Amino acid sequence: MDVAIVILNWNGEKMLRRFLPSLVKNTPAEDAFIVVADNGSTDGSLAYLSEAFPDIRVLPFDRNYGFTGGYNKALQQVDADYYVLLNSDVEVPEGWLSPLVNFMEENPDAGICQPKVLSEANRGYFEYAGAAGGFIDRYGYPFCRGRILSNIERDNGQYDAPMECFWATGACLMIRSSLFHHLGGFDGSFFAHMEEIDLCWRAKLSGYQVWCVPASCVFHVGGGTLPNDSPHKLYLNFRNNLLMLYKNLPESIRWRRIFARMCLDGASAAIYLLTGRFESFKAVCRAHRDYRRMRSSVDESPFDGERNNVGYYPKSIVLRFFLSGKKLRFSDIYRRG
Repeated sequence: MDVAIVILNWNGEKMLRRFLPSLVKNTPAEDAFIVVADNGSTDGSLAYLSEAFPDIRVLPFDRNYGFTGGYNKALQQVDADYYVLLNSDVEVPEGWLSPLVNFMEENPDAGICQPKVLSEANRGYFEYAGAAGGFIDRYGYPFCRGRILSNIERDNGQYDAPMECFWATGACLMIRSSLFHHLGGFDGSFFAHMEEIDLCWRAKLSGYQVWCVPASCVFHVGGGTLPNDSPHKLYLNFRNNLLMLYKNLPESIRWRRIFARMCLDGASAAIYLLTGRFESFKAVCRAHRDYRRMRSSVDESPFDGERNNVGYYPKSIVLRFFLSGKKLRFSDIYRRG
């Protein structure tokens, strides 16, 4: 059984210097091998890798293919039973990998899993992107076990049981290589953001489960490529969310659900406009325009197996969040979480 840990790098020399040594130290060679795919970096990433880690396999690309295209291109060249897609800004402690591998080996219906993800800067709290497993509401808004919208919980061990969820974070995602290739990899049209939710949704539609395995825990910096207030990041999130809904929702509810989501997006755009955030307003408008342009060229999910709705919240998480006074916790929704 081979496990490949694949890091996609783009001008991330600082993060590689900071976190790659601990990854090498805490991942014995007999457990996995490490690959760095470089998306056309123009900083000193390649020179650092060559000098400090000459034994690590490096896949240098001629340009930035994005998160989706970069990983698709890289994993065509990596032969392993399992892939672990790991961000360069993730710190892994000793023993982090074994719980993930053991869980996948013992649960053949699990196609994808993730560890518990805590904040690297504030280690007592969950990290925004992934926390203890990802969920989604009826309008496509993602949230996590340990993080609902802007409310991030302290980790008190309350979510330390393994739990089936809807999506796993792309910051640290383990997937069976056979499943990745069966799904055709990430949707390259996404470029970045929402791509892991789309991948997990398609995995569920094809009959696999997605899990969080908190016996493994990693620490994530987050926001390393685009800052959280970036209009371009906002644009990608809004556009890709609509594309994801279009691809994966059943046809019987697709158009009603997307119309409702677009109305909610319009409300967000109005708030941006009224508060003087003009670039954010324009980002939402561009996202809707490009969604309409792109939807005819994206592939609807061909997987029509029995629907696995574990991790789907049938109400509006946004409405529930604001009605709670922004104090909503995951355990308020899933009492057994």
